[in-house]
Amino acid sequence: MAAPRPRRSVSVRDHSDSCERLDAAGGSWDALEWTKIEPVTRSVSHINLEFLLEAERVVEEGHGVVLVNTDEAGTLFVTNFRLLFLSDGTRNIVPLGTIPLATIEKFNKMVLKIQSAPRQIDKSSSCRLLQIIGKDMRIIVFGFRPRTKQRRVIFDALSRNTKPARIWDLYTFTCGPSKFSNPNPKVRLLNEYFRLLGKGFLRASMSMIEDGSFTLSNDLWRISDTNSNYSMCQSYPFALIVPKNISDEDVIQASTFRARSRIPVVSWCHPGTGAVLARSSQPLVGLMMNMRSNADEKLVAALCTRLGDGKGSRRKLYIADARPRKNALANGAMGGGSESSSNYFQSEIVFFGIDNIHAMRESFGRLRDYLDTHGAASSDGMSSFLRHGGWTWGGGNLSSMSASVSTLGDSGWLIHVQSVLAGSAWIAARVALESASVLVHCSDGWDRTSQLVSLANLMLDPYYRTFTGFQALVEKDWLAFGHPFSDRVGMPSLSGTSYELTRQSSTGSFSSSPLRQSSGSYTPQASNSSHAQNNYSPIFLQWVDSVSQLLRMYPFAFEFSSTFLVDFLDCVLSCRFGNFLCNSEKERQQCGVDEACGCLWAYLADLRSQEGSAHYNLFYDPLKHNGPLLPPAAALAPTLWPQFHLRWACPSESEAGDLEAKCRNMAVKFSELQKVFHLTIFGH
Repeated sequence: MAAPRPRRSVSVRDHSDSCERLDAAGGSWDALEWTKIEPVTRSVSHINLEFLLEAERVVEEGHGVVLVNTDEAGTLFVTNFRLLFLSDGTRNIVPLGTIPLATIEKFNKMVLKIQSAPRQIDKSSSCRLLQIIGKDMRIIVFGFRPRTKQRRVIFDALSRNTKPARIWDLYTFTCGPSKFSNPNPKVRLLNEYFRLLGKGFLRASMSMIEDGSFTLSNDLWRISDTNSNYSMCQSYPFALIVPKNISDEDVIQASTFRARSRIPVVSWCHPGTGAVLARSSQPLVGLMMNMRSNADEKLVAALCTRLGDGKGSRRKLYIADARPRKNALANGAMGGGSESSSNYFQSEIVFFGIDNIHAMRESFGRLRDYLDTHGAASSDGMSSFLRHGGWTWGGGNLSSMSASVSTLGDSGWLIHVQSVLAGSAWIAARVALESASVLVHCSDGWDRTSQLVSLANLMLDPYYRTFTGFQALVEKDWLAFGHPFSDRVGMPSLSGTSYELTRQSSTGSFSSSPLRQSSGSYTPQASNSSHAQNNYSPIFLQWVDSVSQLLRMYPFAFEFSSTFLVDFLDCVLSCRFGNFLCNSEKERQQCGVDEACGCLWAYLADLRSQEGSAHYNLFYDPLKHNGPLLPPAAALAPTLWPQFHLRWACPSESEAGDLEAKCRNMAVKFSELQKVFHLTIFGH
């Protein structure tokens, strides 16, 4: 069947003659006569099958829907992978209104009731709304025609498909690996271990894993297979780097003294000085802080190898506790706590004061609300220029401008990012400048610890600032060492659904911007809370944000661009690929993720192979920063990450002044001129 000719985009404001307005002092909202909007043909989903990905199928669809943020009408589809909004006017996908199901944090049903004129006091009109709150910093709202069941159909489809009961029901398992196959990540982990031990000329293989011949060593460190079947620690990888002079028996004994058996192990070792960056969970010192373990103290002391100063003296050890001191002490009541420097040879304990996952989740929500309130494409359909009847930014007066800036500060997000940056820079400086070893931990050793260790690694080792190195870093310190991605991103795990997505219905009469309070004042029912188990938190997103801050400070030091980081983060949040499913290496092995799902890294490499790929940083100069990056404290003042934070609320501003994009266009034109020149001169 031939596709119908494009129609003019139907807009909310196209029907202003049939709308009633709210009091001007309280903002404005169109009471739409939705029955006057001609819905597109129901065959639209069949016409536009080219928009669907492999194995993606339409579950439900709604017609004559309006994306309130941009005042654009279209058709809304729920597929087995995403919520997809197709413009009536252009027949193209609208990016703002299209979001992977896994990227949706909450969705709410709302009705906006608008009172009619005084002589029609008994009558009122209403707008039926569906609010979508994303994990990628967007809040979008769709309006539906009254006296239809379209909103209910879409809402019910989201309820069924957004959080499947089993991990195997996710789209990534339906799609399969396709052309983006995932070679065994265990092999890649061993290759990184070999590099760290100075044996990068060797290549790991599955046969080495199967016969246990991967347990190599150098003068100081060795690869242990103590956890090869995950019997010692279920959240650690199958292979661990430990001091060469520590036996497997000591390793196993030390595991009983650390939370979740996450013993101190080496994450990175300096190839010249022998200093190491190690990680673990908190020690189980107990309420009185007096419990000790000889095996643990012996293992930690072995991290302090002798300095090459000719005197045979041992290097200093810093134990960096990522938590506030009071939180570490409070953990003693539950058996945890922190080390005493008197029990650990030549050590100094430092507390970084970084808040927990709950504080980060709340901070992220406040930042998202701030951007939606003061953005150009806000979820109430109003620009920040017009909010509260004003005609300039922030409501038309300086006090409103100051209040909005204060709101950004009150979100706390930039302060939290600064804390992660400052802690990581401190760790990197101790290793690089003092040749000291640093042991990092928080409570469980998989959230703040992963942030600090991996960011310090990125500062210390130029290899991690390349594409292949960045992949190795993420696979080592986040995936292999058990950051609980299912819990933190909010996806099903082996034990079932990680958390229940918010599904709530609300009605009310609004006298001002109708959706401004939506994400803050709509309290979900207890049984439907999206954070019922309090495990969701944007910890990994915050780390990628921190990486983007380093990229901004050192634009010549990274092979990859900010665009790469955005695409990478989108892939993680979408759960389109299997790499970041589950909570540990063991769980991914049990699910058969490597064989059953596509590989994120292969997909990004395919994008990178295309001519003019925006993933390459045109300013990259590996010789300019071929050593550690040690930013001074004054340089660690973070800013909003425009390409990520502003792309939905302020799309124009997120790209304004993008020198990299301009340089890339110039490079493409230069390449074209070179081709013309060669054809002219050489004729081929």
